[in-house]
Amino acid sequence: MRKLSSPAVFACVAALSLAVTGCGYVANLRAKMSFREANGLYQAQNWKAAAEKYEEVVAQNPTDPQMLTTYFFLGNSYDNQYRPGRENDPANDALLTKAIDNYKKAAEVVTGNSEACPNCGQIKTLSLQYLVAAYGSDKLNDPAQAEPLLLQMIQMEPKEAPNYFLLSRLYEDNGDYENAEATLIKAREARPEDAAVYATLAGYYDRQGNFDKLIESLEARTAQEPNNPEAHYTIATYYFNKASRDFSLSNAEKAKYATAGVAAVDKALALNKDYLEALVFKNLFLRLQANVERDPARQQALLKEANQLRDRAEELRKQKAAGLS
Repeated sequence: MRKLSSPAVFACVAALSLAVTGCGYVANLRAKMSFREANGLYQAQNWKAAAEKYEEVVAQNPTDPQMLTTYFFLGNSYDNQYRPGRENDPANDALLTKAIDNYKKAAEVVTGNSEACPNCGQIKTLSLQYLVAAYGSDKLNDPAQAEPLLLQMIQMEPKEAPNYFLLSRLYEDNGDYENAEATLIKAREARPEDAAVYATLAGYYDRQGNFDKLIESLEARTAQEPNNPEAHYTIATYYFNKASRDFSLSNAEKAKYATAGVAAVDKALALNKDYLEALVFKNLFLRLQANVERDPARQQALLKEANQLRDRAEELRKQKAAGLS
């Protein structure tokens, strides 16, 4: 999964931690001072010192609800010290173990205090996300541990499409293609208006070699964002790859796919006449059509138009390089 940068993590959680402090969860001044000092070390990316200071806060108030933020920051401080790929290094392995333990505690504390601090569900989500990452292929590589966490995240936030994406990829990476596809379909059902869902489905079908469903998903994406030229252009790129790289196709089939690609790229250019990449692809499509055209006059007309598009694309490229567009 995508890992947030440490400053981004701190920004996401800091506001919540301040709100928790303001609610009176910190029992004494000493704990509050230690927490602030630990946060300063965390912001400075001094992970070892930050972990030590957060451990002090935990020792001072092990049962205080304030621990929901402390456990997360403590886990993340250990996580940032961990170095993937180091084999037979017990000290390094222990860092990830401590990170996982504290992420779990953060999620558990939030569960027990949801009424007292309703906004702190965001910390639970972050903790679960980082637990999933800890069980990912570049760390523990334990999908059996990650699956229930992702299912829990989906249950908590059934409208959050990225959680479905992560679970689907987990299934796909483990060869469970039936559940991978079913999970993405559930994402589509949960977020039928989300163009990213259709793009993700298309990517899955592309990896599976299912061209018809790939195009179907991309067309569904354009229905959600009909005025986005990139959505139409993307369809054209897949048609071009099919027509130019599938050597099992007949000339008639290549021409059919090229025609469909031109139609898609024309939609992109109708929305943005200076769409450089679309101009380049239409040029390529016309040359592809010319290669399979049997009528010499029609072939020359296609090549002439292709040359005009090529020249227009080159002109735009020069203008962009000169900062004129």
